[in-house]
Amino acid sequence: MYYKFNEELLTFTEVKMVKKAFAIVGIIATAITIISWSAVKIDKKLTERQVLIIMAQQNQFTEGKLVDHIKEMNFQFPYIVYAQALLETNNFHSRIFVENNNLFGMKEATQRVTLSKGSQNNHAYYKNWSDSVYDYGFYCATYLSKLKTEDDYYNYLSQSYAEDGEYVIKLKNIIDRENLKSKFN
Repeated sequence: MYYKFNEELLTFTEVKMVKKAFAIVGIIATAITIISWSAVKIDKKLTERQVLIIMAQQNQFTEGKLVDHIKEMNFQFPYIVYAQALLETNNFHSRIFVENNNLFGMKEATQRVTLSKGSQNNHAYYKNWSDSVYDYGFYCATYLSKLKTEDDYYNYLSQSYAEDGEYVIKLKNIIDRENLKSKFN
């Protein structure tokens, strides 16, 4: 019990609010203890198979994840990069993409840093699609980092990257049709 001195009566009187406060604190402490015991029971170790399944789901390709990854990579012209992925993979259905996890039709690099695991189907192959994006980032850092304008970028692609003479026209059509500039603003 808790008492307070009453100066008018010159006596001690019991303070009832403290009882309520102690009761509330006790209820809260009990609730926290029960919740923490429950959490311990729920937090069980995952098996190796469960971890692999979770990792596979996280690595599974979606267009939304690609957009987010391109944004995170901070490419100079992200809408062009995304258009390249669409074009090079035939809207994410090409054999090179499906079998090689290769979003950009990249060949195996021999004179720069790369994440490719080798060559398959005459193109670089990657552990997962995300590594393909990182590898394209390495490519850009090595060969395109000094380009200042969109036109410079397109000129480089048409002269040094693409085998198709209509490559840049196709990219521009995809960018317009899919309204890609707004997707990356």
